[in-house]
Amino acid sequence: MNWSAALPTFVITLREGVEAALVVGIVLAYLKRVGRSQLHLWVWAGVGVGIATSAMVGVGLSQLVQGLGSASQQYGPVVEPLLEGLFSVLAIALLTWMLVWMTQQSRFLKSQVEGAVGKSLQRQTRQWGIFILIWVAVLREGFEAVLFITAKLQEGVVPALGAIAGVSAAAVIGIALFRLGIRIDIRQFFYGMGILLLLIVAGLVVTALGLFDTALSTLAHLDRKSEALCFFYERFSKQPACILGPMVWNTSKILPADRFPGILFSAFFGYTDTLYVVQFIAYLGFLLAAGSLYFRSLGKRPESGRLVHPRVE
Repeated sequence: MNWSAALPTFVITLREGVEAALVVGIVLAYLKRVGRSQLHLWVWAGVGVGIATSAMVGVGLSQLVQGLGSASQQYGPVVEPLLEGLFSVLAIALLTWMLVWMTQQSRFLKSQVEGAVGKSLQRQTRQWGIFILIWVAVLREGFEAVLFITAKLQEGVVPALGAIAGVSAAAVIGIALFRLGIRIDIRQFFYGMGILLLLIVAGLVVTALGLFDTALSTLAHLDRKSEALCFFYERFSKQPACILGPMVWNTSKILPADRFPGILFSAFFGYTDTLYVVQFIAYLGFLLAAGSLYFRSLGKRPESGRLVHPRVE
């Protein structure tokens, strides 16, 4: 079993889980401060339902991919990688957007969450307002991880195990912050996680293009009318891919992607021992574009480098 496939989902769910834990901790601390500790139960209900909903979405997407892939015996080998490629694109877009958006909004997170809680407390259905606030926060972070795991379906259940470990680690960090009062430099944590997440998502760009190439290449072999889709076959004589152009390198004998340490590079950074021109250009292009947006979004320093909240009993 390839346990290295659990590492990217562990990193992503750890980061997204800590974001959700911060929202939960801020809400719990605020409710205690204003004498509304009896609403804590609704907070934990929102957390539980949010995690359950994310898991249900993940199972549903997995069943959709497998169902559509097996619906047609002839085109099943085309549909499954095509769908996984589409989910990869969605995961790339959502993870990148959330990375940049959350970095920009992090300095205002506490005031925004407390403002939303304050408005909910003014309504008669205050408990449902708290529940929905937490449920949406957890589901938002969970949906990103679910899309990433769905895009990695070909690697089996291992990515899901990595996600469970990431959520557990995020819960431990949340407890350390809000119940034990441990000081953690949360700004540096998100800075490091952000850089690692950029590299992981850039690797997903390579994987997505490989999935599209596999789908179209298989389609071209199954249906001669679709042979024109593989336009690089006619333009390059030496090892071209269907839509990815000529090969940049083949390091399968020097650093195979299915053996250590290549297997770790593959898990974290999308390393492949057979890289093609289009993948290489897309990888660098994504890093330059998304990286510049991310580092620009860091902008001003947040209100406090260390996030410290009162203990939540």
